[in-house]
Amino acid sequence: MPADVESPTGAQRGPAPALARATAAVSAIRERNLHRIGHWVPFTRIGASAWPPPGRPLSKQRLTASWNYWWQAHLLDLLVDAALLGDERAAGEANALVRGIKIRNTGRWTNAYYDDMAWLALAVERCDRHLNGPGHARGQRILTDVLYAAWAPDHGGGIPWRTTDHFFNVPANGPAGIFLARRGRVERAVATADWINETMLLPSGLIADGFWVESDGSRRYINAMYTYCQGVALGLYLECFGLTREPRHLERLEALLGVVEQRCTTNGVVIGAGGGDGGLFAGILVRNLALIVTDLPTPHTVAERRHFRALSARARAIVLASAESAWAHRAEYNGLPVFGADWSSPAAVPTTDGEASAFIGGAVRSSSSPERDLSVQISGAMAMTAAALITLRSPEDTGTVTPG
Repeated sequence: MPADVESPTGAQRGPAPALARATAAVSAIRERNLHRIGHWVPFTRIGASAWPPPGRPLSKQRLTASWNYWWQAHLLDLLVDAALLGDERAAGEANALVRGIKIRNTGRWTNAYYDDMAWLALAVERCDRHLNGPGHARGQRILTDVLYAAWAPDHGGGIPWRTTDHFFNVPANGPAGIFLARRGRVERAVATADWINETMLLPSGLIADGFWVESDGSRRYINAMYTYCQGVALGLYLECFGLTREPRHLERLEALLGVVEQRCTTNGVVIGAGGGDGGLFAGILVRNLALIVTDLPTPHTVAERRHFRALSARARAIVLASAESAWAHRAEYNGLPVFGADWSSPAAVPTTDGEASAFIGGAVRSSSSPERDLSVQISGAMAMTAAALITLRSPEDTGTVTPG
């Protein structure tokens, strides 16, 4: 299948193009990836991890394909965004997806990975806060208790990546901190932000991935730079500043934003990280940059207003440049976009050639063609919805807290 690639033609301004692009991006995922469990279980949705899917309909290869819990959480976030942007089908699909995730997860809200649970908790909380639906109060309570209880003071704080080992990382702690802040556990959110800054800050100013606690109590750091680590740290610093107005959170946000501008973008566009799990990294960073635009708190002084406007403008520039480049370099299939893992390079329409993504050793390996991965398409769509939300000036904060 040949790719129909549109070359960059310059940025379009105003809400109409941004909203149309977001609508097209969500429609593409709806058409290709979003379906009932087993294609028949009523009142459910689940996201197929690959398009085109592996194997034939009802084949073992297709029926046993990995479903990737945390990808589903970001798909839920995307549907919430779509509903906020006026998509009339998205709210029902979001609630059906929550049901699908729970059924696919054998009726449980929890699994063995704290980062998975944190991402789902964030998305379910947004679903309940923004959308009219059945609500998932019990699920939120369970996830709140599990994530709060996972704090490990014997190892210096933080929560581990999963229940079975002592790897402490930012992709578990960042979203858990944001979720707990939104559940009213502000003291734990602040402790998490302080812990990230004290234990994960690299000499470059970037946030490290995490560290292993060895048997002798020493730490072995994994200093790889991942864009989504920067994203969740920015989101947590913003959340803590909005709730406390303590200057250190804003200072950390501003410092990290400066390093992100220098180290995580090329010509203002967020860099890619391939397919598989990496396909979500750029979208997570862009989502959190968009929150800086829409959710900095009301300024108290003229000087603070100027400061906030400057921060907002810098974050906005990255979001809009990234969304513009991802759209300009998209491929198209049946009139709907196919995004690439690298938003600065032309995308290609994927085929069934090569291998699909696979869950190996706690992470998901990329398909032979990254564009085939749901993660990559969610990330591109997240860039479109982020651009639309900031263009329409739609805040995340509703002024409410779901009691924990």
